[in-house]
Amino acid sequence: MSRQVELSKRMQAVADMVTVGNRVCDVGCDHGYVSIYLVQAGISPRVLAMDVNKGPLKRAEEHVKAYEKEAYIELRLSDGLCAYKKGEADSLLCAGMGGRLLMKILEREPDKTESFRELILQPQSELKLFRKFLREKGYSILAENMILEDGKFYPMMKVSPKSMGTGTEIQDEDTESMDLLGPYLLQNQNPVLLAYIRQEIQVKEGILEGLKKQEQKEKLLLRRQEIEKELVLLKNAVQKWY
Repeated sequence: MSRQVELSKRMQAVADMVTVGNRVCDVGCDHGYVSIYLVQAGISPRVLAMDVNKGPLKRAEEHVKAYEKEAYIELRLSDGLCAYKKGEADSLLCAGMGGRLLMKILEREPDKTESFRELILQPQSELKLFRKFLREKGYSILAENMILEDGKFYPMMKVSPKSMGTGTEIQDEDTESMDLLGPYLLQNQNPVLLAYIRQEIQVKEGILEGLKKQEQKEKLLLRRQEIEKELVLLKNAVQKWY
């Protein structure tokens, strides 16, 4: 099969973050299309495609064979990086997972995580918590992007392991704003981020109204204070666009 794999907008953006020439370990490879694209496009000379589920991995195997890339893509059943051996790849790619699951994968075997030259990550949830985790563990965000596809926002980032040192320092944004919205997305005034912020303001204002109508127990009061604080950060960020 000679035709080129076509990726979704968000997965194309993820693939575009991989440094050309790097061997890639694709954790959570699903049906293998990103792995195939990386080889087809000449971005990666070799990809290790891994997934925790046998079903998607079987489909990935079928697709790799259909596109005749068996010589360049190895498939492996693996829970996170469990089946990975240090030195097999230069880039770690993890996309389409919740923030907490990504944190678990990165933390489970830190010696493996820190052996990569770069990490391409696309957390699907708990972005503030995930960025805070990266910051506190000494990782450096080197680049960011955000894609709007089918009405959903998809943030992604290129990260340097702590063994690689620190990335460029971001100025003019406080730590909480950077954790909430992303340092480079803020610095570059990413247009998709602006749409995301506006949506988040509407969502959080709605939640706040609902909380105000409920009995003010301690747990709810803390949640209300947290949302009010994030609303201030979101509105301040919007003001800096103009």
